[in-house]
Amino acid sequence: MAVESVFSPDGNRLTIRIKGRFDFGKHQEFRQAYERQHPKPEKVIVDLKDATYLDSSALGMLLLLRDHVGGDGAEVQVVNTSSDVRKILAISNFDKLFDIS
Repeated sequence: MAVESVFSPDGNRLTIRIKGRFDFGKHQEFRQAYERQHPKPEKVIVDLKDATYLDSSALGMLLLLRDHVGGDGAEVQVVNTSSDVRKILAISNFDKLFDIS
């Protein structure tokens, strides 16, 4: 599975792990990873440790996730990013919208 979602036992935290290319081909799978949880989790972690590529559609998917879980009040972390991915996120000003590490 290229997109894996794991909920904490209390359902308050959702971790989404991306494997391989994070591009438009993952759109449906990525949306299903967070839309099926009710109530919405308080915190979402997107783990890019095993992601090999990220494009502009992935940036759009991250924005859709952020909007879904609460917009400006959402707690969304993007973790295990490579230096190249961090640069892409910084150039796009995503470091202002997400907690990135």
